[in-house]
Amino acid sequence: MERIDYFIRRFLLVIPTFIGITILCFGLIQFVPGGPVEQMIMQMKGIGASESGRGGDTMASISEDQRKAIEKHFGFDKPFYQQYWQWLVTDKLGMSMESYRFPNKTAWQLIRERFRVSLIFGITGFILSYLVCIPLGILKALRHNRMFDLASSIIVFVGYAIPPFAFGMVLKMFFCGTIEGLWDFFPVSGFHSDNFAEMTMWGQTKDIFSHMFLPVLCYVIGNFAVLTFLMKNSLLEQISKDYVRTVLARGGSFTRAIWGHALRNSLIPIATGFGSILTVMFAGSVIIEQVFEIPGMGRLSLEAIVGRDYPVFMGILSITAMLGLVGNILSDFLYVLIDPRINFQEN
Repeated sequence: MERIDYFIRRFLLVIPTFIGITILCFGLIQFVPGGPVEQMIMQMKGIGASESGRGGDTMASISEDQRKAIEKHFGFDKPFYQQYWQWLVTDKLGMSMESYRFPNKTAWQLIRERFRVSLIFGITGFILSYLVCIPLGILKALRHNRMFDLASSIIVFVGYAIPPFAFGMVLKMFFCGTIEGLWDFFPVSGFHSDNFAEMTMWGQTKDIFSHMFLPVLCYVIGNFAVLTFLMKNSLLEQISKDYVRTVLARGGSFTRAIWGHALRNSLIPIATGFGSILTVMFAGSVIIEQVFEIPGMGRLSLEAIVGRDYPVFMGILSITAMLGLVGNILSDFLYVLIDPRINFQEN
């Protein structure tokens, strides 16, 4: 019963936490220079300069009335609380607001176009990270201080020391034919080829795989060392516990002690990251997507920040914040599944 009450409280706390996050970010962007009002004024000045052409006034003058009209167009003439309420309720979390950079598209339309790409990359990278790191961490723990453990530690640390974006650039140089004389195994950029629609289903599968291989490899290497050593150290800690010695003292085999008892408890720290599966569609590295020119959510968020596209930025923020909060609750739920002895009752 205490667990049910705990999860109900957690779900209820999602609402004020979400409002607090969005109010803070919504307030901060009000003070960021170069917003939509300034950009429209610069565009008007640029039009004036182009129209003046040969000589004359190269800067169009903007009157105070024109500036107020622009602020009214974007809703910046209203008090802060009215702007936030309009964004939160009237504009449905900013999804229905038109993008400043793409006047004919709403924020949700732009996000939906990038959603599928980031979802595929995120889920693939998430699954591969855990499928590789958990078995590797278990094997390193079982062969602690042996040759396999030392050799694999060197490889893991070298991979961890290389920034994912730098690793991506190296892979791109060696395997994408950007340097003459080297291998040309994978495409340079994008998510699929230009003639993707004309391919067969098998051809489309191979085309997407070839475009995904190097970027996903960069995604995985970013969490590779952390997950591997977390799994290893967690299992080593459980092996040293008294209950494992008790199983061995009662005649149980070492295999039973590890796979039947220690392994399940060692997965509790790993479960912390399981909740992030809800945010995998936004998990792509911005820099990696820039390196491989992938039209994903990370790249869209960067473009929104650089272009001061507040509706798109706040739309992405609202989705990631909500999924992140629910993901934390999912992690707690997985704790209970892994170890039913966990009690969330407050002392």
